[in-house]
Amino acid sequence: MLLAGKKVVVVGGSSGIGLATAEMAKAQGAEVIIASRSADKVKAAAAKVGATGIVADVTNDDSVINLFKTIGPVDHVVVSAAQLKSGPFKTVSMEDARSTLEGKLWGAWRVARVAEIKAGGSLTLVSGFLSIRPRPNSAIVGAANGAIESLARALALELAPVRVNCVSPGIIDTPIRAGMPEAARKEMLAKIAGGLPVGRVGLGDDIAVQILAFMANGFATGAIVYVDGGALIAG
Repeated sequence: MLLAGKKVVVVGGSSGIGLATAEMAKAQGAEVIIASRSADKVKAAAAKVGATGIVADVTNDDSVINLFKTIGPVDHVVVSAAQLKSGPFKTVSMEDARSTLEGKLWGAWRVARVAEIKAGGSLTLVSGFLSIRPRPNSAIVGAANGAIESLARALALELAPVRVNCVSPGIIDTPIRAGMPEAARKEMLAKIAGGLPVGRVGLGDDIAVQILAFMANGFATGAIVYVDGGALIAG
């Protein structure tokens, strides 16, 4: 198994891409710790995966510090946590814009500063393809994603020999869209799928596969990999 004997922390691991990553890491023999801000979601996810669950909020300095004091040295850290709020550029509130950066960019920054990752281990950040393929009403999310990718490249140099990489998902069918009416959600995803070379939208497992590859490949650092079903070439 790829991760036998390794300790893996997934920050934002209670749902979506993070949960898929936690499940896959566990299946590959890792000791898995799931961290998220919702106590109920952490408890449920930890029970499902067979992992340790710890409540932590990436927007709070002390919470992140306490998380890694509790965990101690680790082999691999994944940051998939995000609290995204967006809207039209001219009208989206500054509070929402700051909240998005706080949860996405500064959350990853806090984790990277505090985590004690063993030499040769890895830190994997999660951005999103809006960084290079923007669309209306999502400027702050695209900006946060672009910053995450730049941060990953910089930290690959500064944190070496810890390896730092970033995976940038396209449209993924995760619980982040669960708030939409089901018919509207299905219609939207089907429309997107029809425009992709692969003919479908992504799943959490599609991104988890790439995240585990970053953990396992000791020659990968400073890399940004776009896993988007071909969206960037589809026009």
